[in-house]
Amino acid sequence: MSDAQQITLIVDGEETKVTTGTTGAELFFERRDVVVARVDGELKDLDQALPEGAVVEGVTIDSPDGLNVLRHSTAHVMAQAVQQLRPDAKLGIGPYITDGFYFDFDVEEPFTPEDLRQLEKMMLKIVNQNQKFVRRVVSEDEAREAMKDEPYKLELLGKKNTAADAGEGVSVEVGAGDITIYDNVDRKSGDSVWCDLCRGPHLPNSKLISNAFALTRSSAAYWLGNQNNQQLQRIYGTAWPTKDALKAYQERIAEAERRDHRKLGAELDLFSFPDELGSGLPVFHPKGGIIRKAMEDYSRQRHVDAGYEFVYTPHITKGHLYEVSGHLDWYKEGMFPAMHIDAELNEDGTVRKPGQDYYLKPMNCPMHNLIFRSRGRSYRELPLRLFEFGSVYRYEKSGVVHGLTRVRGMTQDDAHIYCTREQMKDELTTTLNFVLGLLKDYGLDDFYLELSTKNEDKFVGEDAAWEEATRTLAEVAEASGLELIPDPGGAAFYGPKISVQAKDALGRTWQMSTIQLDFNLPERFELEFQAADGTRQRPVMIHRALFGSVERFMGVLTEHYAGAFPAWLAPVQVVGIPVAEAFNDYMFDVVGQLKAAGIRAEVDISSDRFPKKIRTASKDKIPFVLIAGGEDAEAGAVSFRFRDGSQDNGVPVAEAVRRIVDAVRDRTR
Repeated sequence: MSDAQQITLIVDGEETKVTTGTTGAELFFERRDVVVARVDGELKDLDQALPEGAVVEGVTIDSPDGLNVLRHSTAHVMAQAVQQLRPDAKLGIGPYITDGFYFDFDVEEPFTPEDLRQLEKMMLKIVNQNQKFVRRVVSEDEAREAMKDEPYKLELLGKKNTAADAGEGVSVEVGAGDITIYDNVDRKSGDSVWCDLCRGPHLPNSKLISNAFALTRSSAAYWLGNQNNQQLQRIYGTAWPTKDALKAYQERIAEAERRDHRKLGAELDLFSFPDELGSGLPVFHPKGGIIRKAMEDYSRQRHVDAGYEFVYTPHITKGHLYEVSGHLDWYKEGMFPAMHIDAELNEDGTVRKPGQDYYLKPMNCPMHNLIFRSRGRSYRELPLRLFEFGSVYRYEKSGVVHGLTRVRGMTQDDAHIYCTREQMKDELTTTLNFVLGLLKDYGLDDFYLELSTKNEDKFVGEDAAWEEATRTLAEVAEASGLELIPDPGGAAFYGPKISVQAKDALGRTWQMSTIQLDFNLPERFELEFQAADGTRQRPVMIHRALFGSVERFMGVLTEHYAGAFPAWLAPVQVVGIPVAEAFNDYMFDVVGQLKAAGIRAEVDISSDRFPKKIRTASKDKIPFVLIAGGEDAEAGAVSFRFRDGSQDNGVPVAEAVRRIVDAVRDRTR
């Protein structure tokens, strides 16, 4: 073989010579799990020829990118099946999403559960036909001819040059570079049996989808995610490399449904969402109030120990405050509309004194700045750490509101720290360690960090200040030893931030605490302190929310613990169950000793039979059940029954009280 017939590639880190025109499929022929190639950083179909000098990696089907390709390919198979079932269906967009995919269709009638079951059977038939996914580059005229019966695809072609911001999912179909169509090609005849406008890449063939997919649900959706557009029907599905992986996912979803905090909140009588109050405005019942108070009380004590000072601010303010802060310029869509009040009118109805716009506050930081600015400040007072459980209100769209995790009225455990530039790095480190330690106390201990940087279209302040703030946050995050993931453009308009991402018991990731470094609001509010040399200087401002919001944090913990809160948070920590009515007084005495020790305990003296009382305590997820009968009363003892069904009999009352008090104090159960 002459040199002219060869090219050099870097394949999985090693230099390799191959014949000119070699494809990814030929290069990775012996690796059956490779479904797509990463070529110079871009994902490419395996049937594409590899260029000279390319850096090539094999992407396996079980990798994150491989899974995305698998799911997007399965979406194409589903769309093919839909147009077989309903030939008049018009295609929308069909991207992959976390753990699955969806595809939108314009159809006369909504899809039914029976339709989904029939579609799954039709998809399996397509999969078993081992159709090839074949990419072809076309001109715009050729694309329009191929898609002439698909009005939504024709609209996408008109958005090609603005695909990045044209609407939900547009970049999946068209974008920078060539216009491409993918054909589902019959193996035997070589004919295209279905096609779609798509950027790809895709699997080499449908057989790789195997039988490890499922259609999960259907719903209404708006074209390009815009409520002003045509309403379509969306089908969601999931796909995995193996049946075992699919089954494990389905079990996780079933467990997530069992842990849904809205369901558990009703079952355990913790909170509710009355229609009379409006969307996103929960109420906490007595038991939920106990959990919330325990969460807040512990947080308050930890903040006191860490040198924070408590402040309180009102729920509404004149609009001018948020003009100064910039929120009315950059955040108005997330605020409730203004209340125009205080106007004074003459008898003839003309305005004698104009009114003013007041707003429900969406953020506490402008008010904390007013507290800092209320008098002269010295460097000796810094760092000044202000803390508030502050009620804020944000206008979340009705389709976004979700239980406690996305509400319109919330309580933020909000802190703002004012320090010198020399102090800021140490203060950020201390704050991050404080946040991580406190989250661990609530039972979350699997973290990574995300660094959100400047949105080039939505920021205030000078580039140099942003660069310094971003660099400092990155250094602090890296020094923590935790994984750091970039979030380009994800910062709020006044500064970059670190967010703590925590995994729950099901391995789901939740954004928890945020730490934001801000040089801009101190400038806008003209905050100053007197430095050691007598000059007036601007403080640095650190925004920090631990829970994010108390409501959201409680929703996350409810699902993390599946409603079985650790004893220190449980609304009822102990239930005493006498074996018979004759032992009621004995059990009341035991429970009285627990209450005197600060334990939330009660006696079940209902008319239910003893086995039913045990089942009720289990259903209510009580941490400790104490049982007493004749032998226990004679011995001055009780029997322990734990949530896992295990039991410890004949425990002296004093020891039982000590065990429970220790467990609550040490947060061990």
